[in-house]
Amino acid sequence: MTPVDALAACRAYPDCAATFLHLPETAPATGIPLAVKDNIDVAGMPTTAGCPGFAYQPTEDAAVVARLRAAGYVPVAKTALDQFATGLVGTRSPHGVPVNPVAPGKIPGGSSSGSACAVSAGLVPVALGTDTAGSGRVPAAFQGLVGLKPTKGWWSTRGVVPAVRSLDCVSVFARTVQEAWAVAEVAGGFDPADPFSRRKPDLALPQGALRIGVLSETELAVVAAPEWAAYSQAQAHLKALGHTLVPIDFTAFREAAALLYGGAWVAERTAAVGATVSAGVAGLDPTVAGIIGGGTRFSAVDAWRGTYELARLARLAEAQWQAMDVLLLPTVSDHPTPAEVAADPVGVNSRMGRFTNFANLLDTCALAVPITATPAGVTLFAPAWHDLLLARLGAALQDLAFPPSQSQVIVGDDGTIELAVFGAHRQGFPLHAQLLGFGARFVGPCSTAPVYRVYRLPGKIDRPALVHGGDGSFAGELYRLPAAGVGRLLATIAPPLGLGTVELAGGRMVKGFIAEGRAAEGAEDITSWGAWRFPS
Repeated sequence: MTPVDALAACRAYPDCAATFLHLPETAPATGIPLAVKDNIDVAGMPTTAGCPGFAYQPTEDAAVVARLRAAGYVPVAKTALDQFATGLVGTRSPHGVPVNPVAPGKIPGGSSSGSACAVSAGLVPVALGTDTAGSGRVPAAFQGLVGLKPTKGWWSTRGVVPAVRSLDCVSVFARTVQEAWAVAEVAGGFDPADPFSRRKPDLALPQGALRIGVLSETELAVVAAPEWAAYSQAQAHLKALGHTLVPIDFTAFREAAALLYGGAWVAERTAAVGATVSAGVAGLDPTVAGIIGGGTRFSAVDAWRGTYELARLARLAEAQWQAMDVLLLPTVSDHPTPAEVAADPVGVNSRMGRFTNFANLLDTCALAVPITATPAGVTLFAPAWHDLLLARLGAALQDLAFPPSQSQVIVGDDGTIELAVFGAHRQGFPLHAQLLGFGARFVGPCSTAPVYRVYRLPGKIDRPALVHGGDGSFAGELYRLPAAGVGRLLATIAPPLGLGTVELAGGRMVKGFIAEGRAAEGAEDITSWGAWRFPS
């Protein structure tokens, strides 16, 4: 699909007027077509945030659009949204409600309704949304798409109309995790011109079998049958992939979700566009205007109380993260009709956010993945900066749910180094805590190839010395450490040990601490031990 083809398809789309708020006159002949939610600036196209009276003409691209354009993506459309990105339903627009291409009798989901519709209708391969409360995930669930909400601050929000500025994220819709991750790899990166941008830290991601947090039957009581079936199927797929399901207490996450619209964070919406709403500009949606105008009822005291409550809930959630690597949730509890939303617009919207609203408040990344053709899907959550972990897990999950002709490949490097340890840094030995303090993540047991002799080096803490050139194998443990952590660990290692390359059984090469040949002089040969055992 070329940008020219995509633009023509958008123009010919039967629901064009409600789905696209601006289409350019022409498009380049080459590149990857991209639709952009109309609260994100694209040079040469007006930004309206779904409100005609708010419209302005940006002279430059938003930071993420500029990054994507430089990588060959071509914006071909500005898409509809719940006005000022306030809502999860997709019905709060003066331009009409975009028709859900996969479930025409149901809502498209919001606030990134048009972006999701553009992808699910096959008009563009990828589209940008925003996600403050779940707007990059709810439409994905309703339209059978992947919705990736990155770690807050990884993608710049410079050039994005604020909703809740301290929480806003740009997100992406795609048909596959692989396509979404390709966008993420380009869009992410520190932006010194954005005060809310964050530098990505060094950390080691969990490897191998993961602990997947799941809901209790009580929490699932509110989930409708199609969504419950998808959640159940996702659990079965994850178990088939070798992961372990761990029941968790969802209380802290649920209560944090309630703060987003029930607490002083609503006042951030007022701070962003309250003056526009107060001025009564053309095209205001009554529900949106009521929510944004209502932010004035919160005081500074309310804001601080909310901050303290969120800190309390974050600490409780932190305790739950000690038991899991990834949290699995239904993306939504059910899929309403436009009539149901019209009858109770605020109540239905609140229901949609039950499993989404906490993500940015509790600083998680999230990935919505389709599971059934209903459509219904689930969302994977992990702590901040674990986006690559979710992409790899989500790709495997999608491959099982919808077997492809070729498995997805997620390209990405978490910046860590594999390190084999054979002595006092192993689990249960004196220096293991030091290793963890350097950011190490356990990968699994390992053994060297049978090409070493191992000697005991006496000292305050005895150490094993691996010397290449023998015929023995020695058991150890494999870890992943951030590069900075390896450097800190290396600074603690005294001669004759040094960092080198260790050959493992099977021929794989990893980093490890090896010794110079002189280490054998006068030292006890402990190769026959087979593994380090701290002398009593």
